[in-house]
Amino acid sequence: MTLTSAAATHVASFLANRGKGDGVRVAVKTSGCSGLAYVLEFVDGADSADQVFESHGVKIYVDPKSLVYLDGTEMDFVKEGLNEGFKFTNPNQKGECGCGESFTI
Repeated sequence: MTLTSAAATHVASFLANRGKGDGVRVAVKTSGCSGLAYVLEFVDGADSADQVFESHGVKIYVDPKSLVYLDGTEMDFVKEGLNEGFKFTNPNQKGECGCGESFTI
């Protein structure tokens, strides 16, 4: 699991504005039309089972159940017109729903 420099800058900025936090947790949950969705949350302390990665100075926490879905994934922060958000490039992903909110492995 890695971050692009744009994603790392965006996460670091959010953590600085928040005033606390060790990094970001990236997880996968059952949701949406296609079955799986990415979930992001700030982390103030690691769970004992978390796998911790570091990319561009930002820590990324992944729980063991999500790790199998996220292996090799890169998270980017993109601006497209008036929209901005995180974009995931996941080599394990086989497809996604039409709205882009969920994916399949």
